[in-house]
Amino acid sequence: MHLHQVRERFEQIELCIDDAALACRSSGYAPQELKEYVGELDRRSDQLKRLVQQARDPASLLECIESLEQVGERVMEACRNARHVDPQLRSAIQEAHLEIAALKRALH
Repeated sequence: MHLHQVRERFEQIELCIDDAALACRSSGYAPQELKEYVGELDRRSDQLKRLVQQARDPASLLECIESLEQVGERVMEACRNARHVDPQLRSAIQEAHLEIAALKRALH
Protein backbone atom coordinates (compact mmCIF):
# COMPACT_ATOMS: atom_id res chain seq x y z
CA MET A 1 0.00 0.00 0.00
CA HIS A 2 1.40 3.39 -0.98
CA LEU A 3 1.89 6.12 1.61
CA HIS A 4 -0.70 8.41 0.03
CA GLN A 5 -3.26 5.59 0.21
CA VAL A 6 -2.49 5.07 3.88
CA ARG A 7 -2.90 8.78 4.53
CA GLU A 8 -6.25 8.77 2.73
CA ARG A 9 -7.43 5.80 4.78
CA PHE A 10 -6.26 7.52 7.94
CA GLU A 11 -8.34 10.56 7.00
CA GLN A 12 -11.35 8.23 6.77
CA ILE A 13 -10.51 6.85 10.21
CA GLU A 14 -10.34 10.39 11.56
CA LEU A 15 -13.81 11.11 10.19
CA CYS A 16 -15.14 7.97 11.88
CA ILE A 17 -13.52 8.95 15.17
CA ASP A 18 -14.91 12.48 14.87
CA ASP A 19 -18.37 10.97 14.31
CA ALA A 20 -17.95 8.82 17.43
CA ALA A 21 -16.84 11.84 19.49
CA LEU A 22 -19.79 13.90 18.25
CA ALA A 23 -22.22 11.05 18.92
CA CYS A 24 -20.74 10.68 22.40
CA ARG A 25 -21.19 14.38 23.16
CA SER A 26 -24.74 14.46 21.84
CA SER A 27 -25.83 11.13 23.30
CA GLY A 28 -28.53 11.28 25.92
CA TYR A 29 -26.67 8.60 27.80
CA ALA A 30 -23.10 7.44 27.61
CA PRO A 31 -21.24 6.00 30.59
CA GLN A 32 -18.36 8.13 31.84
CA GLU A 33 -15.81 5.44 31.06
CA LEU A 34 -16.98 5.30 27.46
CA LYS A 35 -16.86 9.10 27.18
CA GLU A 36 -13.29 9.09 28.50
CA TYR A 37 -12.14 6.41 26.05
CA VAL A 38 -13.80 8.09 23.09
CA GLY A 39 -12.12 11.34 24.12
CA GLU A 40 -8.78 9.56 24.35
CA LEU A 41 -9.30 8.02 20.92
CA ASP A 42 -10.09 11.45 19.50
CA ARG A 43 -7.01 13.03 21.10
CA ARG A 44 -4.76 10.15 19.99
CA SER A 45 -6.09 10.44 16.45
CA ASP A 46 -5.23 14.15 16.40
CA GLN A 47 -1.71 13.42 17.65
CA LEU A 48 -1.16 10.64 15.15
CA LYS A 49 -2.38 12.76 12.26
CA ARG A 50 0.87 14.71 12.32
CA LEU A 51 2.93 11.55 12.57
CA VAL A 52 1.11 9.93 9.68
CA GLN A 53 1.64 12.99 7.52
CA GLN A 54 5.36 12.99 8.30
CA ALA A 55 5.91 9.23 8.05
CA ARG A 56 8.18 8.09 5.29
CA ASP A 57 7.93 4.33 5.61
CA PRO A 58 5.23 1.72 6.21
CA ALA A 59 6.82 0.52 9.47
CA SER A 60 6.38 3.87 11.18
CA LEU A 61 2.81 4.10 9.88
CA LEU A 62 2.06 0.64 11.22
CA GLU A 63 3.34 1.68 14.63
CA CYS A 64 0.98 4.69 14.61
CA ILE A 65 -2.00 2.58 13.60
CA GLU A 66 -1.23 -0.09 16.21
CA SER A 67 -1.16 2.59 18.89
CA LEU A 68 -4.54 3.87 17.74
CA GLU A 69 -5.88 0.33 17.59
CA GLN A 70 -5.02 -0.25 21.25
CA VAL A 71 -7.14 2.70 22.27
CA GLY A 72 -9.86 1.56 19.87
CA GLU A 73 -9.92 -1.83 21.59
CA ARG A 74 -10.50 -0.15 24.96
CA VAL A 75 -13.32 1.92 23.47
CA MET A 76 -14.95 -1.20 22.02
CA GLU A 77 -14.63 -3.04 25.34
CA ALA A 78 -16.21 -0.12 27.20
CA CYS A 79 -19.00 -0.05 24.61
CA ARG A 80 -19.62 -3.78 24.99
CA ASN A 81 -19.68 -3.48 28.79
CA ALA A 82 -22.09 -0.55 28.86
CA ARG A 83 -25.70 -1.50 29.36
CA HIS A 84 -27.34 1.35 27.50
CA VAL A 85 -25.49 3.00 24.66
CA ASP A 86 -27.15 5.15 22.05
CA PRO A 87 -27.30 3.12 18.80
CA GLN A 88 -25.74 5.98 16.82
CA LEU A 89 -22.81 6.11 19.26
CA ARG A 90 -22.38 2.33 19.19
CA SER A 91 -22.42 2.34 15.40
CA ALA A 92 -19.87 5.17 15.17
CA ILE A 93 -17.53 3.39 17.60
CA GLN A 94 -17.81 0.12 15.68
CA GLU A 95 -17.18 1.87 12.36
CA ALA A 96 -14.04 3.57 13.69
CA HIS A 97 -12.80 0.28 15.12
CA LEU A 98 -13.40 -1.56 11.85
CA GLU A 99 -11.61 1.13 9.82
CA ILE A 100 -8.58 1.06 12.12
CA ALA A 101 -8.41 -2.75 11.95
CA ALA A 102 -8.79 -2.75 8.16
CA LEU A 103 -5.93 -0.30 7.71
CA LYS A 104 -3.72 -2.31 10.06
CA ARG A 105 -4.42 -5.48 8.06
CA ALA A 106 -3.65 -3.63 4.82
CA LEU A 107 -0.27 -2.57 6.21
CA HIS A 108 0.74 -6.10 7.14
